Amino acid sequence: MNQWSAPMLSRVHSGAVVGIEGLPILIETNTGLPGEPKFITVGLPDAAVKESQDRVSSALMNNGFSMPKMRTIVNLSPGNLRKEGPIYDLPIALGIIGSTGQARLSALEEFIIAGELSLAGDLLPIAGAIALAIQARKYKKKLILPKISAEIASFVSDIEIFAANTLGEVVQFLSREITLHRVSMEKEIEGQREVFDVDFAEVKGQKALRRAVEVAVAGGHNLLMVGTPGSGKSMIAKRIPTIMPRPTLEEFLEILSVYSACHAVNSMTSIKRPFRAPHHTISEVGLLGGGIYPMPGEVSLAHNGVLFLDELPEFRRSTLEVLRQPLEDGCVAISRSAAKVQFPCSFMLIAAMNPCPCGFLGDSKRECLCSPGQIQRYRSKISGPLLDRIDIHIDVRPIDISELRYKNPEEPSEVIRQRIVGARAIQKSRNCRDRATNATMRHGDLLQFCQLSPGCELLLTSAIDRLALSARAHDRILKVARTIADLENVENIGEHHLLEAIHYRSMDRKLF
Repeated sequence: MNQWSAPMLSRVHSGAVVGIEGLPILIETNTGLPGEPKFITVGLPDAAVKESQDRVSSALMNNGFSMPKMRTIVNLSPGNLRKEGPIYDLPIALGIIGSTGQARLSALEEFIIAGELSLAGDLLPIAGAIALAIQARKYKKKLILPKISAEIASFVSDIEIFAANTLGEVVQFLSREITLHRVSMEKEIEGQREVFDVDFAEVKGQKALRRAVEVAVAGGHNLLMVGTPGSGKSMIAKRIPTIMPRPTLEEFLEILSVYSACHAVNSMTSIKRPFRAPHHTISEVGLLGGGIYPMPGEVSLAHNGVLFLDELPEFRRSTLEVLRQPLEDGCVAISRSAAKVQFPCSFMLIAAMNPCPCGFLGDSKRECLCSPGQIQRYRSKISGPLLDRIDIHIDVRPIDISELRYKNPEEPSEVIRQRIVGARAIQKSRNCRDRATNATMRHGDLLQFCQLSPGCELLLTSAIDRLALSARAHDRILKVARTIADLENVENIGEHHLLEAIHYRSMDRKLF
């Protein structure tokens, strides 16, 4: 017979994070069952969930409660979805308290609850706070989370989020004895200033490269820089986020969702677009995402930002080839035996490489020591299909010492950004889609918005024939030309727009 005079069954609403999506989980706790005294957790729990018994037991004792001394079953429903991580510690503890009658948790049904418990009963941050907040809003529930996780979740509007520090606080709150701090959405994106440690004003010379970068960012185009060592490729790449349009609240929520899912949200120190620069030794799984229980890879961590691949030919060819589908679709689907998930990965690919293994091919001051065979093997690591998906190829020449010592300041990032924001506004109004850029134009959009005069038609046809370009390269030239025209705020694509776009196919023209 139950040692407490209380209902033997309690229900607590929680959530599971699959990919970056929050799914509802119902935690049922039944105590006082006949049979051997035992604590049983069912519903496909992983090892971390099974270990919650010991954390919950200690947390309950240190907060003045007790574990039941009879057969107890905790069911995590639905039973066909695998439950991972320690986020169920808090709802399991509340289920035990409620089912054994140690407290009257009258407000339990109103909330979705998640949190990891320390042995002392303190609440620790969890992964997936954004996904849980979106789930709570969808099901019209309130949300209780550990303090740090609640602050992250507060970016989601139209939901009541309460921050707690200990198990005891949550019990008293649900018993309507105290009030918890309600975390309000004080983080308005528009009112916060982005903080950058770098600026384009620090880049001396390289006017052609600066122009190519401005065109690339204005239209959301992928960019490949080819040049000798020390010519400024990496320096330019690191400054690209400073000229990208500020993220909207919706965009930043998507960024936070990805980082929150892999418990890396603390790396987002301010409201800005991500910049990811993985080392060339990265694996396919590290780049694309995966694992036994799939987690986001670098392509997803760069979502709504920049993925910078320095020394592009040094990456394994098989690793680079996995980029094809994400570059086309803006999302990546990962299928494993334990789960099938989809992560967003709409990013700007910025890549840099030397023209040859020694790096000095085409340098007027230093001699290249590479044989034709070595150069061919070096370049062949980048396949034609991948190169086709990079809209702009620009050759980068070494900077002259007179430019390097030039004292007057160069154009700052904010000035460049204003031009880019203007071009993006034109694209958005033309395509009538949120976050529409020229790089994402569909074939029908090309026919409608990239119409050419007879002279431009002849010029483009001649370039396609001479350079033996693919149909995809043809479309990308049109998209880049459209962006150049948008930067000038003109309606029709002119010959000089088209010529500049064709010039940005340097790898196709075999300049090196």
